[in-house]
Amino acid sequence: MSPPALVPFDPRSLEALTPADLRARGSLKWTAVTTEIAAWVAESDLGTAPAVTAAAVAAVTDGLTGYLPPAPRAAMAQACADWHHQRYGWDVPARWVHPVADVLEALHVAVEHFSRPGSAVVVPTPAYMPFLTVPRQWGRDVVQVPMTTDGGRPVLDLEAIDAALGAGGGLVTLVNPHNPTGRVHTRDELAALGAVVERHGARVFADEIHAPLVHTGHRHVPYASVSAATAAHTITATSASKAWNIPGLKCAQLIVSNEADAATFEPVSFLATHGASTPGVLANAAAYREGGPWLDGVLDYLAGNATALADVLAEHAPAVRYTPPEGTYLAWLDLRAALAGHDLPVGRWLAEHAGVEVVDGIRCGRVGLGFARLTLAMPRPLVVAAGRRIAAALAEA
Repeated sequence: MSPPALVPFDPRSLEALTPADLRARGSLKWTAVTTEIAAWVAESDLGTAPAVTAAAVAAVTDGLTGYLPPAPRAAMAQACADWHHQRYGWDVPARWVHPVADVLEALHVAVEHFSRPGSAVVVPTPAYMPFLTVPRQWGRDVVQVPMTTDGGRPVLDLEAIDAALGAGGGLVTLVNPHNPTGRVHTRDELAALGAVVERHGARVFADEIHAPLVHTGHRHVPYASVSAATAAHTITATSASKAWNIPGLKCAQLIVSNEADAATFEPVSFLATHGASTPGVLANAAAYREGGPWLDGVLDYLAGNATALADVLAEHAPAVRYTPPEGTYLAWLDLRAALAGHDLPVGRWLAEHAGVEVVDGIRCGRVGLGFARLTLAMPRPLVVAAGRRIAAALAEA
């Protein structure tokens, strides 16, 4: 029998799954809503790598359900560092990789301990929804900076970010690959952002949780790896949680990229890392160490899903503007022309008229009005069904 790490992703068993089957599994994505197709939260229906399942099961079977021991913590850090070297060419020391419960905890650390006290958080929009609200709970203002376009692709508005930092912003949230648009920023784009941030003595929180989910023709470049300047002003967060669908195991990685930040983090390390679970640490290590071949198959499948949705919309709902993502498993749908004149919020309209649950774009910032975020990490027949339902509803609107 092949070892778990060599078992490839096989979508055939998924293709026959129905919404009822997925609800029976009990996931948040399918049980928190009653619409026919649940495509809202960034949660995958595609399972996880056998090596990851084996690691999580072994943790429970072996009784490793208590506080995090040093050996799994060190092994996870090394596996994460090795992954970054092999996949992205970034040589980050394992001692700079720390477990945290999730990306929001990493953001909290970046805000509280690595940005100027009281300074605003600058958030390019559309944005991952909590980044627009959570910093306010920590006493920080949030400044929305809409992205602009270049050749039809969403890009950072560097002039607006420069102005926001000049007006008192202290930390820029960079989500790359980008949630919700699916953009994968190039090295030149990142270097240009780095120059703006450096000019103001500001910091960057680089949310790279979707980094393993980059599609053919694009390459993830860790922001901190771009230059000595970006390494000096960046706190990076990443995780195996999206690519291998293990967010419930509560483990992400906070990565510092210079000795000064390593020294700053040391006194707060205990509290910051306390929420990471032992099974989650072991599962993340297995994903980075053994889950690559399985993930490569998932990426091929997700690319097919993105194309399938594009084909359905192009044929049956051409007023919906949609470009398949360069990274992530998220589709960013522009329904402004398709729903012109309708008063209901886009998300509510799609739920009521199409039976498809999505994230309303307005939740991603003011610039998201008229957009919707749809999760592509479903069996392909359901992706196609979602597209057809949206098209049929629009035809009757």
